[in-house]
Amino acid sequence: MTSSEIEIVSDSAKETKSNTAGGQIPAEVVIVDVFGACAYGDLPKLRKFVEEDGVSLSQPDGNGYYPLQWASLNNFADVAQYIIEHGGDVQAVDGVMQTALHWAAVRGSVAAADVLLQNGARVEATDVNGYRAVHVAAQYGQTSFLNYIVAKFHADFDVPDNDGRTPLHWAAYKGFADTIRLLLFWDAFQGKQDKEGCTPLHWAALRGNLEACVVLLHSGTKQELMVKDSAGFTPAQIAADRGHRHVSLILSNALRAQNSCWKDKPWIKKIGDIGYAPILFCLVFVSTIIFINSILFASNLVKVTAVVGLWGWTAVSLSIASLLMFIRCSSKDPGYVNMSGGIKNNADAEGHLLTIDLTNTAYWSGNWSQLCPTCKIIRPVRSKHCPACKRCVEQFDHHCPWISNCVGKKNKWDFFVFLFLGTLTSVISAVVAIHRMWTSIPALQNNESWIHHVIFEQPGAATFLFIDFFILIAAGTLIIIQAYQISRNITTNESMNATRYGYLQGTDGRFRNPYNHGFVKNCSDFLIRGYTDDDEITWPPLQQVSR
Repeated sequence: MTSSEIEIVSDSAKETKSNTAGGQIPAEVVIVDVFGACAYGDLPKLRKFVEEDGVSLSQPDGNGYYPLQWASLNNFADVAQYIIEHGGDVQAVDGVMQTALHWAAVRGSVAAADVLLQNGARVEATDVNGYRAVHVAAQYGQTSFLNYIVAKFHADFDVPDNDGRTPLHWAAYKGFADTIRLLLFWDAFQGKQDKEGCTPLHWAALRGNLEACVVLLHSGTKQELMVKDSAGFTPAQIAADRGHRHVSLILSNALRAQNSCWKDKPWIKKIGDIGYAPILFCLVFVSTIIFINSILFASNLVKVTAVVGLWGWTAVSLSIASLLMFIRCSSKDPGYVNMSGGIKNNADAEGHLLTIDLTNTAYWSGNWSQLCPTCKIIRPVRSKHCPACKRCVEQFDHHCPWISNCVGKKNKWDFFVFLFLGTLTSVISAVVAIHRMWTSIPALQNNESWIHHVIFEQPGAATFLFIDFFILIAAGTLIIIQAYQISRNITTNESMNATRYGYLQGTDGRFRNPYNHGFVKNCSDFLIRGYTDDDEITWPPLQQVSR
């Protein structure tokens, strides 16, 4: 790959007159011609210029830009319609062969684009670089616009430009993860190489676009990791060369896992499929047996009193209850999103997104992260695709290898109870064990320490305390974290990736959780129902339909 980076062809003049949209004209702006009237959406003045002064709408300005292009840029659909009705040509091109539709794509002007396309504009028109409207939309992250022209007007979303770069290449280069999700949702080809041999993953790695790389990595076949560009570099090497450490680390680890000599071993695959749940189950079970044998029924300890016995068997009962809850949260559906109602292929997908009521927050909230490019479904807002389970999970918290299952909407309550029982069991059993050993130790001789005596004289009890210590630390840490997150009604995934989700950001760009109803309601809803209702929000989340 050459050191020179690809650039988007756009003119600064597009920006100078495009700061105002929606018909609000700044007081200091003086409109003196049809181009200004079109750029600022002043239809009455435009009519005066045309109908009274006889000005033509089919001629460009000094820079070669047409009135229809200015109106389309700022989404003035009524002005665009008027221009077309009074001689404006939807096929007219500027100096770089861009049409009004190209300009509409810059700002994601859906209404203006609809007027243009309904009046004969070519959705596949190309400029001097081979850019179509889909390329421009991808370059500027106009996800809604891209979806609209693909779904309604059948634009080719996987077409290359003159350099062999598809819209997916451009979205990856610019780091627009939502646009990438949409393109992958439509089955855009990730392995496409441009004239320099670069895949979309190469361009995402070049710019250090972490989220773009993660989306491409999770949705790809992993073969893209090993593709080399014309200079012989893989995406991981490109990221390392440009100093993008996090991206380089993620891609290198994925590539290492792909090339691992162990990955094809049957027993490795079996462990990967089963997870560590059997190990944890056996650990808890064995620990319980050791506790009964070496603490409660130990012949070298003093006789068990009624109080100690009560607490000891309480610990055993809690241990059995925690094992049952462990089995429940390991085997229970964590909240898999029903794929039968999802979109299975492009034939089903065509036009489907356009029929969604964007005001219906129970189904679609305008967040493009709801699209799963792997499952091909539209999932609830707080859902996430789990690479381990290969399914989307509602209110996804995290994938726990120790229960060999995801923790989500339907089993988070069970997981919390399991942690609570495990922590309580560890505390009680540890207290009982230490009390039994302490009261049974005879007078120590020759400066022998208590710990030395326990290890060599009561190895079973020492083994139990060792196992119990690690279980207590692990379960206690997790129960504290889970309790804190439940009190705030936020998941582990959302806490760790808050900046990636638009619904967790306020209008000022700072973190703001719309699902936090306060400590009392958050906790009561979780304890009573086992989950919180996502339809109940404290304020409308920030919509990021396009970026």
